[in-house]
Amino acid sequence: MLIREVMSVKAGVEIISVEPDVSIAEVVKRMAVHDVGSLVVIRDGTLMGFLTERLILRGLHARGCALTEAKASDLMEKEPLVATLDDSVDYARDAMTKSHTSHLVVLDGNKLFGVISFHDVARACLKEANFENALLKRYIKHWPE
Repeated sequence: MLIREVMSVKAGVEIISVEPDVSIAEVVKRMAVHDVGSLVVIRDGTLMGFLTERLILRGLHARGCALTEAKASDLMEKEPLVATLDDSVDYARDAMTKSHTSHLVVLDGNKLFGVISFHDVARACLKEANFENALLKRYIKHWPE
């Protein structure tokens, strides 16, 4: 299964983004309003970085909970983990597990295509396993005597 197939399930899902100079308070607000655990940092249509709940928590800890002056660019991952539409779900699962991240930026060439979460990957794998299970059950049920 390819990342492309995981993204097809998420078709129409808005990519939540902010500019690098947006305050962390605004970042948290957007994450809460859109019920997401991550967002992309974009300037003039170019991916600048990636922010997750974990990065914000680390920033809070490092600064003693004083993030009033912090901007998205201060806490963002400047070189986020990325995948392409033609990468396999196995690659995504392995990369996310090894890097201890729950989100992956998806590119179509050099263009931002979307974001997938470990949950999206797990749901796609479960869907594929259920489909294969149904095929096997059908095959066994019609087994020639």
